[in-house]
Amino acid sequence: MDDIIRTMRISGGGLRVQGQRLRVIAQNIANANSLATDANGKPYRRKIITFRNEFDRALGMDMVHVHKVRPDMSNFGKRFDPNHPAADADGYVLTPNVNTLIEMTDMREAQRSYEANLNVIKSSKQMLNNAIDMLR
Repeated sequence: MDDIIRTMRISGGGLRVQGQRLRVIAQNIANANSLATDANGKPYRRKIITFRNEFDRALGMDMVHVHKVRPDMSNFGKRFDPNHPAADADGYVLTPNVNTLIEMTDMREAQRSYEANLNVIKSSKQMLNNAIDMLR
């Protein structure tokens, strides 16, 4: 039974990090059209989340954790809009480096990982219940 509980804890850690990943993706999508308000400002910069395994002494095993949420340093886009307050001398406005198609693909992957971890917890719970029923 100890292995079943450990499995549930590992999957719970997976749920946590995928939930955080979904929040970062949602923030990127929400700000995909956020432009600077003046010519010297920068638009929204996409955020990227990274994970790493850390040893959990209480559980005696590696658990996945969020390592960093860092900015994506890829180039901003440009759009010609000379009337915008953030336009440069040539009339171009910097646009966020968020590609909604990539974000939606990442969201789908995170959602599937979340669901897989949830299914492991459900299966583990069912096995634990079956073991308890056999002991009665």
